[in-house]
Amino acid sequence: MSRKQTIVLLGLVVALSIALSCGGSAQTQPPPPAGYVLSWSDEFNGSNGSLPDSSKWVMETGGNGWGNNELETYTNRTQNAHQQDGNLVVTADKETYTGSDGITRQYTSARIKTAGLFAQKYGRFEARIQITQGQGLWPAFWMLGSNFDAVGWPMCGEIDVMENIGKEPAIVHGSMHGPGYFGDNGLTAPYALPTGKFADAFHIFAVEWEPNVVRFYVDGNLYETRTPADLPPGKTWVFDHPFFILLNVAVGGTWPGSPDGSTVFPQKILVDYVRVYTRK
Repeated sequence: MSRKQTIVLLGLVVALSIALSCGGSAQTQPPPPAGYVLSWSDEFNGSNGSLPDSSKWVMETGGNGWGNNELETYTNRTQNAHQQDGNLVVTADKETYTGSDGITRQYTSARIKTAGLFAQKYGRFEARIQITQGQGLWPAFWMLGSNFDAVGWPMCGEIDVMENIGKEPAIVHGSMHGPGYFGDNGLTAPYALPTGKFADAFHIFAVEWEPNVVRFYVDGNLYETRTPADLPPGKTWVFDHPFFILLNVAVGGTWPGSPDGSTVFPQKILVDYVRVYTRK
């Protein structure tokens, strides 16, 4: 190797070391899954401490219980949702807070959605997330029909790509809700880790949604498949129009129950990315 080649090689090594020390990566974004092309994504690479990208996400606010008797107020503050080192950080905290709706709650958190900015009919919807832990916590990555404002819930349809309740640290649930099959009567199944807790590391949660079928995955493992044949007699499959995406961490509620003395605050989820693909 010539002296010039050696200098060039050393320069590349130094540049790579600097990039990695600054949180960069030598790897590029992996290619789409086989048979898909990327149609929308957020890699959460905004400046540290910044709010989610307002061209992609709407921050919902309020403390009205959100139909589930939840105990938090969702805010649009960076304390509850911000970008940091290539992740979205959603923080649920214990604090007395009065929102713009005049409701005072003892917990705060964040809930963001792509409604009005992005929705898609069919495809693969995927996120890489490290979730919270603790009694009364309820993180979720989910979707609602874009006709929500016109027809309401559950007629618009809901697909819960991932939900976890804190008392089940090794289990997540994939669910679908629609007219006549919602709440406790929704289409749902659990996925359990073979070892450890979901809060210990990042995991990839995804659905593949096609006409008359939705498949649920955790880390590439298919654990649930739903078709119109799973509906109660006489009920309608409403998963045939565009849906938008939501991310949130609820505190309390009918399903997870309230925090107790064992629950440590603040609690955070880290979202590495959200990616949406369409079939080629």
